[in-house]
Amino acid sequence: MPLSVIGLGTAVPQGRISQAEALALAPQMLTASPREQRLLERIYQRSGVTHRHCIPPSVSPNPTTAERMRRYQPAALDLAHRASLLALEDAGIEASAITHLITVSCTGFGAPGFDLALIASLPLPMDVARTHVGFMGCHGAFNGLRVARAFVEADPKACVLLCAVELCSLHLQEGWNPDHIVANALFADGAGAVVAVGSEVGSGGLQLVASSSTVLVGTEELMGWTIEDHGFSMVLSSQVPSRIAAHLRPWLDHWLAGQGLALPEVETWAVHPGGPRILRAVLESAALQPAQIDLSTEVLAQFGNMSSATILFILERLRTRAGSGPCLALGFGPGLTVEAALLMRQECI
Repeated sequence: MPLSVIGLGTAVPQGRISQAEALALAPQMLTASPREQRLLERIYQRSGVTHRHCIPPSVSPNPTTAERMRRYQPAALDLAHRASLLALEDAGIEASAITHLITVSCTGFGAPGFDLALIASLPLPMDVARTHVGFMGCHGAFNGLRVARAFVEADPKACVLLCAVELCSLHLQEGWNPDHIVANALFADGAGAVVAVGSEVGSGGLQLVASSSTVLVGTEELMGWTIEDHGFSMVLSSQVPSRIAAHLRPWLDHWLAGQGLALPEVETWAVHPGGPRILRAVLESAALQPAQIDLSTEVLAQFGNMSSATILFILERLRTRAGSGPCLALGFGPGLTVEAALLMRQECI
């Protein structure tokens, strides 16, 4: 049974900065020599990001994780509330009709979390079944969609609200660790929400008909996200793009064959823009043209990498595109894990 996406909404903080402004605010710039400044400038210029939205920076230098988490909860609720309202409005469904709430985030923790606060703010029914997908990284929304599909398969009357919220700017890191510098240049804040239903509630333009994931063998140390004393720390090896380029296509060919498809039959692509090198790796592996992933490039440029929320920004734009063929969504995260979702427009089902 396919999961019908009948509503989509996105939200970003009011604060919008250019990449030049982000560079000027980078913690490393405070002590950088002229040579180091030129290095930082090249990294920021090559990030593929032109603008991004971030919550106001902390007034404390290098705040502790506890300080960062105190700022997470209210900011996460604000973005989640706004994105969810837009998704509900887009779906034409009242908040009272939601039976399941799925929240996704890897940039903050709290109990009770923003999921309970969202129940009160929308408001949702107090008996809504809630599930939190935490600390899965950039592909977290894929995991949330898989959970949503399981809910509607178990109960065709289910009406699911999924909301992914990420405040990556809370975890800007000081020092000259290359992974931290690249992360500082790429990541931003945002939220995306989806209203999804089973067959007895309705149908929508995009339907999730299959999903799958794989872990690339021997890549466990190449990408990670760990909690440290001063925020969450990113591990992002320079080997990640080459591993994706080498191993993505064989796995995709095998999985799509099981769905009765060949890769050239995929009409549209929604690729999580982990960075320009990762996008180029997908192009190389899948033998695509840059125009086929222009939405991913566009979202990266306008918003930066918002971790799990980013794919929902891409899907929101994708559904207005002409075409009725299959859409393949891809995400990458710690593991190194590849997540894939096959979507079809309703008339193709």
